[in-house]
This record gives sequence, C-alpha cells and structure tokens, in this order.
Amino acid sequence: MKPIQRVIDSVKPHFKKGGKLEKFHPAFDALETFLFVPGHTTEQGVHIRDAMDLKRTMFLVIVALIPTLLFGMWNVGYQHYLAYGMQTTLMENFLFGFQKVMPIVIVSYAVGLGVEFIFAILRGHQVSEGYLVTGMLIPLTLPVTIPLWMVALSAIFCTVLGKEIFGGTGMNFMNPALLARAFLFFAFPAYMSGDIWTDLSPEPGHALVDAYSGATNLVAFDVDYTQMSSVSDMFWGFEQGSIGETSVFACLIGALILILSGVGSWKIIVSSCLGVVGMGLLMNVLAPADIPTHAMHTPAYYHLLVGSFAFGAVYMATDPVSAAHTETGKWIYGILIGVFTVILRIFNPAYPEAVMLSILLMNVFAPLIDHLVIEQHIKKRIKRA
Repeated sequence: MKPIQRVIDSVKPHFKKGGKLEKFHPAFDALETFLFVPGHTTEQGVHIRDAMDLKRTMFLVIVALIPTLLFGMWNVGYQHYLAYGMQTTLMENFLFGFQKVMPIVIVSYAVGLGVEFIFAILRGHQVSEGYLVTGMLIPLTLPVTIPLWMVALSAIFCTVLGKEIFGGTGMNFMNPALLARAFLFFAFPAYMSGDIWTDLSPEPGHALVDAYSGATNLVAFDVDYTQMSSVSDMFWGFEQGSIGETSVFACLIGALILILSGVGSWKIIVSSCLGVVGMGLLMNVLAPADIPTHAMHTPAYYHLLVGSFAFGAVYMATDPVSAAHTETGKWIYGILIGVFTVILRIFNPAYPEAVMLSILLMNVFAPLIDHLVIEQHIKKRIKRA
C-alpha cells in the first residue's frame, strides 16, 4: 500500500484549496479515505474515540452481503439450466449467474456513486459512504431480468430523492435501497412481477421443460399454499426470486456477521421474526375451515422462509438510520414489521410480498415510536421520583 500512498500524497496538493483541481477535492477525499484511515480528527461537536468509522461500518455490511451475492449468482444459473432441463456443474451455474448479475451491480454502483460525487462537488462537501451498501442492496433486491437502464434510473431516484434531498447519508428517513425497489415496482410493474425471475436466454438445442413455471412461491402461496416448494428448498434458497433474497441460510450467515460486529441490531431481527410467527399463528386460528388451501392456513413458520422476509429483516429493517433507535422501540418496530408482513401477504393478492412495504411503513413511524417510548420513560421516572 505504500506505493499507492506515495502516489496519492504526490497529487494531493492539486486538490487542496488553491490547487488547480480544488473543486474535485470531495471526490479525491472520498478515494483517499476509502483506501486509508483519515489523517484528521474531529474539529467540532462531540469527540468520541472509536476504531469504527462510517466507511468501516459500511464495509462490514458489504462483507455480510457477500453470502447472499455469491449464492444469488449460483442460483441464477441453477434456475436457468433447470428451466431447460440441463445437467450442469456448480461452477457452470455460478459463471452463468456471474455474467448476468455483475452488470447490474456495476451499473448500480457507477450511476449511484456518480450522482453522489456530482452532489458533493456542487455542494463542496465530502462524499458520504452510505451508497457503498445501497449500491449492493439494490441489485440483490431485483430480478435478474431487469433492464440495466431501469437499474440506473432506480439508483438515481433513491440517491437524489431518497438521500440527497434530505441532506445525504444519515438524514434519510427511509431505506434508500427499498425506495429504489418500490420505485421500480410501481413505475414498471411488468418488470417486477409475474414470470420474470429466471433468465431464459436461449439455449441452442434445448427447449423449456414442459413442467417449467416462472411463478415464485409467493404466487403459489396466494393461490394454494400447498403448492409451494419444500421447506428445505425454501431454507437453502433453491427457488426463483430476486437475486439475493432466496436463501434464508445465506441471510443467517449475514445476520451472524452483523450481530457479532455490533453493526446490526439483533433485537430488530428477532422481534421481526416474533411478529411474523405471532401473526401467522393468529391467521391459522382465524382461517376459514371450509377452504383448506386458503393462505391463512399457511404454517406460521413458512412466512419466515418464503419470499424476501429473511433478507429484509437482516439487511433492511436493521438500517441504523431509518430504524427505531431506542431499545424498547426496536422491539416494537420489529414486531410491527413482522405483523404487517403477514397481514399484507394474506390480504393483498396484488402484491403478496409485503416485506418492502412493511419496512418502508415502519421507517415512517420509527421516529414516532421512539418519541412515545421516551415520553413513557420520562413519565415513569417522574412518577418514581
């Protein structure tokens, strides 16, 4: 790293005040502080010594996302060749998925970071690091068949209207990656619902198998929950869905990394699961006995495995900016996410996957939850005093 440091030190004067590239200092500073620990300290406000800065926090989330990314790439290839009835190796599946997924990731980062750099240069402030995670979350929440221009459009939308308009990273009140997905779902529903979850690029000499269906488990769940995949397939992720959301096992690995590192709140993850199971059990009790295939009869634990609930609970609900901050508030916030997820899945056939809507809804109410928790705490202390 020393040769790189010497190169950076040699060009740094050009980006400082008075240098010919002064206006590009935010972009240069973003690159330098990404590669090396900043050489300056806080000059105002509260001074706290900690080995973790925002870049290192974001890097840990990226590490936690790697299991879902790698599995997603493999599953894209697996589902593709499965649709054509072809026997392939693990590496063949992965390589096919790699070439399909990487362009989506590259476009997401290139466009989103480009917008952030433009805003930083125009405003004269440092480039925030929040998009390091958002840029990865966006591709993982999308189908592999999504056109690249839509990925670019969603990256611009979430960066400008989801973050920069409110002041940048740390000021957004909703999860930017979920806003990007919501934007695409409502703006281009044909590309975000239906039979679009498997890449069906033509395979010379092969035709789709007769039993092939592009429907996800959530579509089957809404019609007849007994037609869903096996519990094992849902847990490991051998099913159709968004690139990074199918494997509960991969999400659990990510959850372990986030919890052990202290980046993600285990209380939000656990309470979301409790909310899902609790509401699922209530739906079982209230389910109509004369319609045995009704979605309300779905075993409560199925809701933990199907769709993108695990991904949302681990990586989206735990967003430290848009989630609740009080300890009691985290339990309430997570439970309500789980409750609304089940309610919307069962009673909203137009969009059975409700994790996105549930988290965005609770992002809006998170400040209110924290306020009520604090007010209740104050009343208890006053009464005790």
